[in-house]
Amino acid sequence: MANEKAHVYHEKQKLQFCLVHSLNNLFQEEKAFTREKLNAISSQLVLEDPNQETWTPLSFLLKPHHNTITGNYDINVLIAALEGKGKKVVWHDRRRKASSIDLNETEDTLMGIILNIPVRRYGGFWKSRHWVTLRKIKGVWYNLDSDLVAPMPFKDDNEIHDYLDYIIGDGGEVLLIMNDKL
Repeated sequence: MANEKAHVYHEKQKLQFCLVHSLNNLFQEEKAFTREKLNAISSQLVLEDPNQETWTPLSFLLKPHHNTITGNYDINVLIAALEGKGKKVVWHDRRRKASSIDLNETEDTLMGIILNIPVRRYGGFWKSRHWVTLRKIKGVWYNLDSDLVAPMPFKDDNEIHDYLDYIIGDGGEVLLIMNDKL
């Protein structure tokens, strides 16, 4: 691993905007994505949906791809946002161990990893999912979870693979974010 100390951008959690924070942490940029940008992507997905939504009294609050008040965006918004930046999302086959993921691919190929993990809050009364970014910066992999106080560096590939196996075993999804080579 590299010895050079890197500046690591890390956004912290606000409401359920973990996808905004996760994407900004992935791109290492404060406003790579904003709530407004993801809301626009979500609205565009609805317009492109051949099964147009049916309006209900709750439609102003509960949109098909996100909650307008708290955020909580779905996978479709993530994929559209990343494809708009020339990235490709590859689902990791959960039947395979995390050790099958090549963490040493060049940063030109593997940009990072986004996790979607189940969470329980408020004593287990609130079940939801949470977006988390893992990113290699200057040769070191970091957990950039917006719920953490600071970025957490992994000591080696084995620690990352063990963490990913735990996430998969707990019902989480592992998404590899690739730089799309056109």
